[in-house]
Amino acid sequence: MKTRAMVLFSGGQDSTTCLAWALDRYEHVETIGFDYGQRHSVELECRLKVLSRLRDQFPHWAGKLGDDHMLDLSILGQISDTALTQGKAIEMEESGLPNTFVPARNLLFFTLAAAVAYRRDLHVLVGGMCETDYSGYPDCRDSTLKALQVAIELGMDQRLVIETPLMWIDKAQTWRMAAQLGGAQFVDLIRTETHTCYLGDRAKQHDWGYGCGKCPACELRKKGYESFREIAA
Repeated sequence: MKTRAMVLFSGGQDSTTCLAWALDRYEHVETIGFDYGQRHSVELECRLKVLSRLRDQFPHWAGKLGDDHMLDLSILGQISDTALTQGKAIEMEESGLPNTFVPARNLLFFTLAAAVAYRRDLHVLVGGMCETDYSGYPDCRDSTLKALQVAIELGMDQRLVIETPLMWIDKAQTWRMAAQLGGAQFVDLIRTETHTCYLGDRAKQHDWGYGCGKCPACELRKKGYESFREIAA
């Protein structure tokens, strides 16, 4: 049985929910983040606050939470011409994808996480990718990640599983999962400490958290939270 996991942890709503999901299932969980020159780099500060609050407020998880790793992936930002890595407006491309798509981002994230996991004797990689509420990014697809898992296993000659607990649920269900895992206290942590806004805006706190309220990430988070509250009421 695989008992040691690594969570791709950005400091956002989805990865924080996935971290709780992993802590609820595995005996030892480590986290990994990537500084790739993202426009919303404030998430790198938020992730440390989230980890600190998890250790302080959730003792049943704190004992399982191991080391945090941060990798410099600035080369990705240098070769990417996207609205997440450059100061440009968010819009749709002729390809049908939004210009927030950073080509190969998740492929690189998982490959590098696997290299660290190999050294750390971790056998499960957990990511917050989703096909239900997403912008059509091809590297978020279930088929992509299943293929990547096979390639990583062959390339490292070691059994390694990629888990995506949010793959088939929407944002309202993601909020509900957080509530089921950690109760109102954990939902409050996600609302106040995590960051999702593509523009890195933390000037105003809404019911659903901080953000510009207009970018695709904020709209999804807001819509999901409102649906979650309606169902919970």
